[in-house]
Amino acid sequence: MTIREAYVEASSFLGKLGVAEAASCVELLLQHLLGCSRTELLFRFQEQFPAELEGAWRQLVERKAAGEPVQYVIGEQDFYGLTFAVSPAVLIPRPETELLVEALLREGSRLFPQGAPLLADVGTGSGIIPVTVAHARADWRVAASDISAAALEMARSNAQRHGVAARVEWLEGDLLEPYIERRIAPDILVSNPPYIPDGELPALMPEVRLFEPHTALFGGVEGLDLYRRMVAQLPLLPRIPTVVGFEVGIGQADAVAAMLRAAANWEEIRFVPDLQGIDRHVIAIRAREQ
Repeated sequence: MTIREAYVEASSFLGKLGVAEAASCVELLLQHLLGCSRTELLFRFQEQFPAELEGAWRQLVERKAAGEPVQYVIGEQDFYGLTFAVSPAVLIPRPETELLVEALLREGSRLFPQGAPLLADVGTGSGIIPVTVAHARADWRVAASDISAAALEMARSNAQRHGVAARVEWLEGDLLEPYIERRIAPDILVSNPPYIPDGELPALMPEVRLFEPHTALFGGVEGLDLYRRMVAQLPLLPRIPTVVGFEVGIGQADAVAAMLRAAANWEEIRFVPDLQGIDRHVIAIRAREQ
């Protein structure tokens, strides 16, 4: 059996089971197993499949056939040009969050032209936001928090992987409490909290419903509980951040913007749409204190 034949066989098998984007999943599994890039994989298609890897290959395909997200099977997901380790302890990074990072990098560079703003990521998960920001802006200060010790361990590992571990302050705790307790005043506050309404659990794709951590998915009856709590905590910080950026669920942008308006005076609150045109991020900006 050649590598190409293994690819065709597995793609057909998973496709018949109804696995979404089966061919792409098989490519990722092969790249992981063979330790090569996509381009290298295509060049190796006519090679014989390594006999010593056949058992491991069957296990990978079987895990995917059982519904496990391919990112958990291979233990990685790309985000903003970087590769991050992931596991069932953390949510799988989504491409729409890259748009939130872009917006915050842009606003931070505009509002802090001399550099050195402090960005704090609340509910960091695998650490994609603080690691990406620290990697992209060497002069920024970065902090990250999570209530999950397992998530923080993975985030630290990802920061180490990309050479920024020493530049991120890691805090364990619930929402803004670690910053309030330590009198930390972020200039830029960002969070992608759980926002799926509790009642939507049965409608979620099995990959999400059965494998991703529910504590990172569900945000109460309306999906807005975590936003309410964070916005209520904003006045308890040493000062209100200059920029607050939240990722939100479908149809939640107006409600989250209203919460922010009630909590502080902002020069601007605007929405950032995702690639489907859905208002996916709420960005609130206020005048800097001199």
